[in-house]
Order: sequence, then C-alpha cells, then structure tokens
Amino acid sequence: MENAARDWRGRSYLPGPVPADRTRMFWLAWGAMAAISPLQYGYAALLAKEATGLTLLAVWIACQAAGALPALHLVRRGRLGVRASLAAGAALSFAGLAAAALPLSGPGAFAGYALLGGLGAGLVYGVCGEVVSSWYPERPAARVGLITGAFGYGAVPLLVWAGLAPAATSTAFLVAAVVALAVIGTAARHLRLPPALWWPEDVDPRSHALDAARLRTTPEAARQFGPAQALRTRTLPALALILTCAGAVSVVDVIVVAGTGSWGALAVLVALNGASRSVAMRCSELFGRRRVLAAVLTTLAVGQVLLATALAATAGGAGPVPSGGPLLWLGAVAAGLGGGAFYPLLASLVREFFGAERAGEIHAVVYSAKALAGAGAAALALLALGTPVTALAVAAALAALPALAIPRLRIPGLPATIPL
Repeated sequence: MENAARDWRGRSYLPGPVPADRTRMFWLAWGAMAAISPLQYGYAALLAKEATGLTLLAVWIACQAAGALPALHLVRRGRLGVRASLAAGAALSFAGLAAAALPLSGPGAFAGYALLGGLGAGLVYGVCGEVVSSWYPERPAARVGLITGAFGYGAVPLLVWAGLAPAATSTAFLVAAVVALAVIGTAARHLRLPPALWWPEDVDPRSHALDAARLRTTPEAARQFGPAQALRTRTLPALALILTCAGAVSVVDVIVVAGTGSWGALAVLVALNGASRSVAMRCSELFGRRRVLAAVLTTLAVGQVLLATALAATAGGAGPVPSGGPLLWLGAVAAGLGGGAFYPLLASLVREFFGAERAGEIHAVVYSAKALAGAGAAALALLALGTPVTALAVAAALAALPALAIPRLRIPGLPATIPL
C-alpha cells in the first residue's frame, strides 16, 4: 500500500502490468453471460404464457436477483473464490435449463428452474460483472455494458430454433443446458480478480481522474460510500424503484410479443434488448448517464404505446397480430432499445453517485429490486392474458413516470444549493 498513488479525491491506486489474458477473460465472461440468457428471455418467450409458467418465472427472477448480492459479498472478502462461484453457477444453470424442458406443473420445474436456475444465474451475473469491472477500472461501465448485453441477446439462437421447430423446444433447452455447463465451466477455470486497487500501468490514474471532458458528462462521486451509507440516502431507493418499474416492463414485453406468434419481431426485440446496452453506454459517455437513461425509458414507454396500438387494431385487442404488422415491429424495436439499456446505465450511475470502491456491492443492492420487478412482470403478464392493451397501458405508465423523475437525481453528499 505504500506504493499506492492517490488522485485529487483521495482514491488509491496500485498501477501494475496488464495481464496478457485480460481480453480472453473479458470474452469468457461475455460467453458465460450469454449462456444464462435462455433462463430468463428464452423461458419468458416460450413457456411463461400461463399462470404456472408466470409463477415460475417470477420466482426465478427473485432468486436470480437475490443470489448476486451474497455472492459478491463473499467473493470480495475472499471467502469464496471466483472459480468456485462460477463452477457452482455452471452446475446450477445446467440444472435450471434442463428443468425448463420438464412439464411446468411438476416439482422438478419449480426446484430445478425457479430455485436452482435462479441462484445459478445470479452467481454468474454477479461474479462476471465484478471480474470485468475490476480488470477494466478505467472504463468499467462500458465493459460491463457489453457483457450484460450478452445476457440479453444470448437467447436469440434458442428462440430461432424454437420458432422454426416448436416441437423441439424441450430439446433446445437441453442443448442450451449443455452449452451453459461447458461455457461457464471454462470461464470458471480462467477468470480471476486482480489485486486490490489494481490499475493498468499504461493509464495514468491522476490524469484520468482530472480528465475535464469525462467529468463533464460522467462526474465522480463526492466521496466513497459503503452499502450501509448508500442505503441511508434518497438516491439508492430511487434507483431501485427505477429498476423495479423498467425491469417489469422489459420482461412483460417479451411475453406479450411472443403471444402474437411473430417470431421475427420477438427475435428483434430480444436482440435489441442486449445490443442496445453497449450503445447506450457509449452514448452516456458523450451526453451523460441521466440524460441517456431518461431517453431510454422514454423509448421503452413509446414501445408500449406502439405495441398496444398494434394489439388494439385486431379484433378487440385479443386476436393474433399479423407477423408483418408495421406497428408490431416498430413497437418491438422501441421496446427492445429501451428494455435492456437501463440495466448498465443504472450500474454506472451507482458508481457515479456512490464511488468505485464498493460499487459492486451497492449495485447488487439496487439489482436485488429485480425480485419486485419479477412479481410486477408476472402480474402484468397475467393481466395481458385477458386484456393485453390495458396491460401495455399500465406498462407505458411504469416506464414513463421514472423517466420524468430522473432529471431530479443528484449526487449524494453535494450541497443542495449546487444546481443539478
């Protein structure tokens, strides 16, 4: 620690050589995130179309969201290794995907998919994000946005397969289970955390901290917060509420579009849900996190209006929507662009508001609000089974209201007299 450098805010750095396999670790984490995507988006599109399926999906989302926080806590304190965490995540994700091939009413689907699969996905999601952000401390938000994007569009091959051969859905989930076991198991062998406070020696930390252009759009936190301190601010509950509302809308869109039978629109929706995350992170570096987050949620709300209009154009809003209906495709595009990008934006806002040192743990607290989002998505999807237009109108309000509140967010610890 005596060789640590300090920037103008007092943050410590230990510059060191960049390992030759840093890029490979990034791509292994990307692959692991893609491998768990069928557990959420594949299941939501293919199986969550009745009350039993919706209940299982809600429980899975709760377990996935809740599993990330304790995993990060143990890994950061050295009580659980990255290899052990991901090995367990590989086995649990395999069990969850294999159980998705079982009948929904059986006990295996609940225990295997909802509980084991949810915990496994939470382990993989939390640990991979922590590893990548630690090895890329100079641009953690952009890199984490790329791997969380894989969590969105990683389900597209499964959806295409099931769309072309609906009778082979169970086989598709079994193949996805084997792929997840192999990919996440390989990641477990190679991923590791850097030394504490590590910083790449080819980037001067003091110059980076003083970069005026970067600070104008992505300002630094007033000080380094711990999880308990962050919980006492008004900002953290606001971020959790935004994730709850937008997360519920994101999941229900997949279920609604899948119900139309338009597999092309569904594939576009899921693909954009993932791809938009890295694009949003790049835009946020140019225009600011809060502005881009407000634009993303506005786009998500517009998507609900377009989808509702497309459904209302059919017989009473309950009949099938033609696969080539332009409003359906436009709605899928808008819902896809807005339905995933808010996740990495909220993660980067946590770092911007509360500092980098405990950002992983604080973001895990915010991310645990996804458990409430799962319950909200199940309720909206259940409403959509009877009155989809009404459900989408509610979803539009859930996306629009947080967008209006985002400009009022401020960095905790700054005097209230400083303008937003």
